Amino acid sequence: MLSFEDARQRVIDAFSPLSAETVPIREALGRVLARGATAKLTMPRKDVSAMDGYAVLAADIQNLPCQLTVIGEMAAGTTNEFTVQPGGCARIFTGAPLPDGTDTILIQENAERDGDRVTVLESCSQGRYVRKAGLDFSEGKVIAQKGRRLSVRDLAVIAAGNNPTVEVYRKPRVAILSTGDEIVEPGEPMHGNQIVSSNSITLTAMVEAAGGEAINLGIAKDNRESLAECFRRGLDADLLVTTGGASVGEHDLVQDVLKDFGLELGFWKIAMRPGKPLIFGAVEQTGILGLPGNPVSSYICGLLFMIPAINAMMGIEDHALPLEPAILGEDIPANDQRLEFMRAQLSRNAEGRLVATPFSKQDSSMLSRLAAADCLILRPAHGPELKAGTTAQIIRLN
Repeated sequence: MLSFEDARQRVIDAFSPLSAETVPIREALGRVLARGATAKLTMPRKDVSAMDGYAVLAADIQNLPCQLTVIGEMAAGTTNEFTVQPGGCARIFTGAPLPDGTDTILIQENAERDGDRVTVLESCSQGRYVRKAGLDFSEGKVIAQKGRRLSVRDLAVIAAGNNPTVEVYRKPRVAILSTGDEIVEPGEPMHGNQIVSSNSITLTAMVEAAGGEAINLGIAKDNRESLAECFRRGLDADLLVTTGGASVGEHDLVQDVLKDFGLELGFWKIAMRPGKPLIFGAVEQTGILGLPGNPVSSYICGLLFMIPAINAMMGIEDHALPLEPAILGEDIPANDQRLEFMRAQLSRNAEGRLVATPFSKQDSSMLSRLAAADCLILRPAHGPELKAGTTAQIIRLN
């Protein structure tokens, strides 16, 4: 069996960034920049006031008591143009540009006004309460780097740089197919021992949360004709993800039918738990990821393999597992040859340290335990028994 680390790296290496497209900045949240965004102007464009008060020449207010004559007023967004001579000042409001002849803001708390005369109550140093031109950024500066997934804060600075659009990588199109005679969609009538399928709902949500476009192909029956018909609809996507039918049972036909379409198999079977039977390959330009049918296995494999594939297609270069340490809340036994991802809950001990307590049952069919979990504990292959209080590596779950 292939190690988890090798399998994951092979998946990541198989995908490259998709083509770029230009989208309105209002629609760019969560997208990844295909080209760095640059400022189209300098911000602030001129020296502006950071406070309400009076624009003065600092040299005029160093020797107290003194008075200045108000000769005009400046508000944010105004285009008034006048020059303040020594001994004069201008009433000014936050965000307004400083008039020529001034270099400092005397805040209104430190002044008393009577008509057009202002008495200075406290002096201040040159440049006080002035935001210099270019304080935030200058025209031509890169304000968001290529490969960055755009956050709300990124959108703020890009918009402030006078960019109505951004160039981002195209959303990966991910086709999702559940397989099995035993499963039905939520809300559909159930017969015999059928069960409700949650995998397509789960994987669709994961794809969309990661920034991809999910295409639900429905449920394929356990026969070659049904699978083939669904594959024909899904093989124009960037990635085709199946759940179920990836093992070697009599009804596990996914790999066999995909070979009829020219499947180039990359690997099958990984030394991990849950998720041993995982198919990875390609049919021409479409990546193929065959996940196990058990819902917990499907989720964990989607998190660890599907999401990195989507990230690679979106131009994200950092694929490191988001590991962090936590101390174990209970003992965990020695492990066999498969790396295990144990579902666990997080808490804090009396010293404020993070504690991960694994569930006593780790069955890959138990969605209630997955929903209640806060993290996955990595239990290394051939790892020894670990006692409560020992430090382990975890991956937080959103």
